[in-house]
Amino acid sequence: MNQEKEFTDLLMQHQHIIYKICLMYADEKEDIADLYQETVYNLWKSYTRFENRSSFSTWVYRITLNICITDVRQRKRKGVTCSLEQTTFSLLDERDPKQEMVKEMYRMMQGLKKRERMYTMLWLDGKTYEERAEIIGTSRNQVATTLHRIKEKLKNKANL
Repeated sequence: MNQEKEFTDLLMQHQHIIYKICLMYADEKEDIADLYQETVYNLWKSYTRFENRSSFSTWVYRITLNICITDVRQRKRKGVTCSLEQTTFSLLDERDPKQEMVKEMYRMMQGLKKRERMYTMLWLDGKTYEERAEIIGTSRNQVATTLHRIKEKLKNKANL
């Protein structure tokens, strides 16, 4: 199998990861599309250096998060803000009764810092502590401690 076909197949299997992370860090559909495109470009550009030391999904998470966090920092310097709630709610199906719970979850996540959103998203995706540590670039204990603090923060918000 040639390299381009192999990359395309892997990308198709993992595109939901890229989209989900971009959605967490951008507020306009155009910005989400730009981040998605930039991520795919950077994944392709660095694909030859992917050494299978981690899973492909871990590598995709890491690169996508780095691109999105860099973009947030650049927008912050320019004074542009992000509203997770606005974009996310426009993408939800209002007819689905579960959507009210999803909206509430996103409202609560809106109050989290960007880094806390990242931890929460990886938790919601069912990643193990080891996988989260590898993606974020920290220790397993730091992941556990940070996630515990975030859960407490969300519990306190829910009780208000």
